[in-house]
Amino acid sequence: MKKVFTGLLLTSMFFVAFPADAATTQIKIDDVIVKSDTAPEQRSNRIMVPLRVISENLGAQVHWKDSQITLAMNKTLIVLNLNNKTVIKNDKTEQLDVQPYMKNNRTYVPIRFIAETFGSQVQYNQGTVSITSEPLLLDNKKIKALRYEYQMTMGGVIQDIKGNAYHKALYQVFQQKGNKVEAPKEYSWQINLDIPGSYSKRGQYRFMSDDTNTVKQFDIYSLNTAFPDELLQGHPHHLLHDVFEDSWYIFTDQAVQSIKQLINNAATNGFSTIISNTVA
Repeated sequence: MKKVFTGLLLTSMFFVAFPADAATTQIKIDDVIVKSDTAPEQRSNRIMVPLRVISENLGAQVHWKDSQITLAMNKTLIVLNLNNKTVIKNDKTEQLDVQPYMKNNRTYVPIRFIAETFGSQVQYNQGTVSITSEPLLLDNKKIKALRYEYQMTMGGVIQDIKGNAYHKALYQVFQQKGNKVEAPKEYSWQINLDIPGSYSKRGQYRFMSDDTNTVKQFDIYSLNTAFPDELLQGHPHHLLHDVFEDSWYIFTDQAVQSIKQLINNAATNGFSTIISNTVA
């Protein structure tokens, strides 16, 4: 049976020898303490973490087939096997200090090997394992946060998404835009039920640099569908507005759902901070 996990592979899984108990160890990625419903474990003085934690936070794809785990990111490919210290990295065989294993339906893998293999820097200091990954670069500027805003009938929410892997994954989804189209005749934050073919803004996404300046901005708009179908023919369900280019593109429901899932994962794993919440 084959399982495929697409999405983020945690840029930060790491193991190192130290006497502290793994349950007291914090995993910090790009200055964010990772939340997990399962604590790290210590095996043979090495820190092991659940594979699911990795798959949701790092930026690689995880493929599961029987007892074999394949991790892929960019041009790097790792093949692990449960209860086996042998690992294949880019067609070369190496030996792990501790083997991956299954416990309570969770697969545990060594953090350090994965983090360093995928190019992250790892440090340990007083019970905290800190992993630093390469940031997303846009216009030669390092992206520090993605500021996501959405509005409701009464009030709105603004939150910052941290984590370099999340930034890269989200930006990649925005690049999956379809054909270029003309701007809609009517669009705003509010749902307009008077004009067929009007669009309401579903969300605003600003990629921000260290100095909090916005480097790129994308807005997603959805068609207001409270009209007879014949009045909506020819209108795409979703549109993407590249604000800096002032260009409009068709956007798919699959892309919209991918962005939603990534932001939900970021919130679940501690990579989202609420900046403002004015919802009544």
